Amino acid sequence: MSFELFVARRYLKTKRKGLFTLVTTSIGVAGVTVGVAALLTTLSVMNGFQTDIRKKIVGAQAHVVVLGRMDGGRLEKTRAALLERKEVAAVAPFVLGQAIITYADRSMGIVLKGLDPAQEFKVNDLARTLTAGSWAGVAGGTTSIVLGEELARNLGAWVGDDVVLVSPQGLSTPLGLMPALRRFRVAGTLKTGYYEYDSATAYVSLEAASAFLKVPGGASGFGARLTDLTLADKTAAALQARLGFEVAVRSFSQMNRTLFAALKLEKAVMFIILTLIILVASLNIASNLILMGTEKLRDVGLLMAMGATPRQIRRIFLWVGFIIGGVGVGAGLLLGLGLCWIIHRYPPVELPADIYYLSRVPVDVTAGDVASIALCALALTLLASLYPAWRAAKTDPVEAIHYG
Repeated sequence: MSFELFVARRYLKTKRKGLFTLVTTSIGVAGVTVGVAALLTTLSVMNGFQTDIRKKIVGAQAHVVVLGRMDGGRLEKTRAALLERKEVAAVAPFVLGQAIITYADRSMGIVLKGLDPAQEFKVNDLARTLTAGSWAGVAGGTTSIVLGEELARNLGAWVGDDVVLVSPQGLSTPLGLMPALRRFRVAGTLKTGYYEYDSATAYVSLEAASAFLKVPGGASGFGARLTDLTLADKTAAALQARLGFEVAVRSFSQMNRTLFAALKLEKAVMFIILTLIILVASLNIASNLILMGTEKLRDVGLLMAMGATPRQIRRIFLWVGFIIGGVGVGAGLLLGLGLCWIIHRYPPVELPADIYYLSRVPVDVTAGDVASIALCALALTLLASLYPAWRAAKTDPVEAIHYG
């Protein structure tokens, strides 16, 4: 044990003069504890929501999507380029377009997706999102359609009802350009948990969508599932370079860039705001060290008279601040982890599932957040200890002994 740490521990263990210094020390430790616990709990809850949103997005779409005109042999070329990548686990063609859906007296604009269920379910989790009906009819050139649950609710159409799709690709007739109409029967409804999909997406067979939307090549593109989700951006960039800019290659994060950027910004802002609590507590530690320096003025003078250097005196007070801050950080981490466990095990708030698509507050504690919070809190307490330590090191030993 170093000389500076030994003296710092003795200063903290010895009986302090008056109640005020004890109160300021307790307030400093409690402030750091509360700040660290609040920061850890908040970030863990935000991580939980972000993870849940990411899971729902990935479950409803492929990890990497290649979109463009697939006529003239480009369909097979694109498929081959995807399958030659080692990280690509599965590939599925799709047709994507816009249409108007009509039922009774209601009409809505939708995103129409054509798919082959046998291949599509290998690249996403749509098979597990079905809430009513069946995917069995969505195959070949059948006129079955699966609607997002919110879309079906807004239309008032359910399994067994007939809806009409209006294509923006009109038909040329002697009377002029007429809209293409086709009747589909609702075969099922699904709920991905992501409102943007559930309220505006309908699914039909690959062949039916291709014929209805007049898609050249029989497909609009391919979706790919990767063995490692973290490789999505890198794989998308490599495929874009391989296939050229005649097609667009996007990862799931790029297709939802605005949402993920907003979540990241929100987390960063909350980190900054809650860090201010730790900063206030650190200022309490600074005031406590200044009082300690005044109280221990004679002791500091005696130490310097016996050969202690200003550098050693500075280290003593830095150690005192570090120990006080360390106790607060350790207690705050334990309190924060305990609160996260309580929220996960005994949720204090029941969320309306029809709005948030989950009934309890999600919590996701990451080692990176725990480490960053601990380092940030310790850094603030050390910064707050710099001035008291510098002030104590400037003590004149003669005056300290005489007037201390």
